[in-house]
Amino acid sequence: MTRYIDTERGRFGVEPICRVMDFAPSTYYARLKRAPSNRELRDNWLTVEIKRVFEDNFSVYGARKVWHKLNREGITVARCTVERLMRIHGLEGARRGKKYKTTIPDNTATRPSDLVDRNFTASRPNKLWIADLTYVRTYSARCYVAFVIDVYSRFIVGWSLATHLKTELARCS
Repeated sequence: MTRYIDTERGRFGVEPICRVMDFAPSTYYARLKRAPSNRELRDNWLTVEIKRVFEDNFSVYGARKVWHKLNREGITVARCTVERLMRIHGLEGARRGKKYKTTIPDNTATRPSDLVDRNFTASRPNKLWIADLTYVRTYSARCYVAFVIDVYSRFIVGWSLATHLKTELARCS
C-alpha cells in the first residue's frame, strides 16, 4: 500500500489517495519513519545472495538449485523463501525443451455426440470403455500413446504406441 502511495503521491498527493483507499495518512507517515523489519532486512540480504548464485551459474538455475547451493554454502534458508524472492525479482531458471501442444482442434470438423453424457461409471466389466491419447517425452524423441480403458475395472484393455499423431495410432489392437 505504501509503495503505491510512494509512486503516485507526486500526481495526486498522499491525503487524496488515502481517502480513496480508506487508509489513514498517519499510518503511511508512520511507516516511513519506522525502521525496516527483520524479515525485510533478511530479504534484502538474501536477494543479493540469490542473484549472485543465479548469475554465477549462467542464469539457468531455478529456485530448487539456488536453494541447494545456498544451503551448501551455509546460508540456511527455506525453499519457499527462495521461490518467493526469485518470483518478486523476475529470476527464472531455464526450462529444458519446449512446450508442446498435442491437441490442435479442427473447428470445421463434426464432433461425435457424447454417448454416455459424461457419466463415466459402469455396473459391470466390458459395459463401458473409454479412450485417451497422451504423449511421453523420452531422451531421444516424443512418443504418443493411445489406450482404451475398461471403466469398471480401470484396466487398460488395448493400447498403441507411435512416434506420430496420425489416425492409425488411435486404432488400438
